[in-house]
Formats: sequence, C-alpha cells, structure tokens
Amino acid sequence: MRARGSTLLEILIAVLVLALGVIGGVGLQLGALRARHQAVLLSQATQLAVSLAERMRANPAQFSTYLTLNYDALAEPSPAAPSALCHGDACDAAQLAFADLYDAKVQTSQNLPGGRVLVCRDAGLWSGGKLRWDCSGGAAAPVVVKVGWRGKRPDGTASVDAEGAHPPGVAMVVGRSP
Repeated sequence: MRARGSTLLEILIAVLVLALGVIGGVGLQLGALRARHQAVLLSQATQLAVSLAERMRANPAQFSTYLTLNYDALAEPSPAAPSALCHGDACDAAQLAFADLYDAKVQTSQNLPGGRVLVCRDAGLWSGGKLRWDCSGGAAAPVVVKVGWRGKRPDGTASVDAEGAHPPGVAMVVGRSP
C-alpha cells in the first residue's frame, strides 16, 4: 500500500482559500466598525438635539435667543463662553439661554467631526427625501433643531448631497414659539 500525502498544489490552494476567508473577515469587521461609528455619531447628534429642544421648551421666553444659534465647529472650533455659565449660579432667562447655546456648541465641537447645529423656523424639513440645512422661515413655521457632521463614505470620499453640502443627520421639531 502506498500512503498518499498532500501535494504542494493542494497545500497552496488550501492556503489561498484560507487567505480569502481572512480577507473577507477583515472586510466585514471594517464595515462593522464604520457602521458602529456612524451609529455613535447619530446617537450623539440625537441626544444633542433632544437636550437643546428640552432646554428651549423649559425657557420659552427666550425662543428668539435660541433662534440665533447657527454654529459650525470648523468655523469656530473653540466657542467663546458666555458671561455666566449658570452651573449652580442664579441666572436670569437670557443668561440661561446663552449658557444653553454655549453648551450645545461645546458638545457639537467635542462629539461630532466638523459638526454643525442650527436652530431655525422651518415648515419643510425634507427636500427630495433628505434633510437639508436651508430653513423656510415664516413666523408660523415650527422651530427646529438641526444637527449634523461632516461624514465620509466607506470609500473615504466626503458624504455630501447633490448640492455638495454635508446634510444634517438629525432634525428635531421643538414646536411653535409662544
């Protein structure tokens, strides 16, 4: 009887199949890491929008102050602190609104890459099924908090809309101002 062993060709084919499996596994892992990162950014943007919306509802007399928020972390990486931060100190409604805006800017700058947050009046949030930064305005339009970041596609190119802008990731309707 002759004992048969593996030929060199069979070993090379087995190594090639194993290498393809490892490469496929690494690709899946990278895709999962990208998806996780995007989920974290979306969660942070949602938490920021909800927090700011709740602060606005708690301080309705200052809606006009909140409507001044149009912050871009690339244009202003280190926002200037207001005169009062209202952390344990007595503040009036206007000081509290400015402290809320500062907190929103800091959270955007620290948590979202190239983040942006905008508070505006917008009756038409969606344009062609996508969120947009433009606000329709109008005194009867609801107040909206929009939050976004400059993301990338899996191939490394910038994630932009048809106009070449980074669209918002989250839009939260606060309601109509009193």
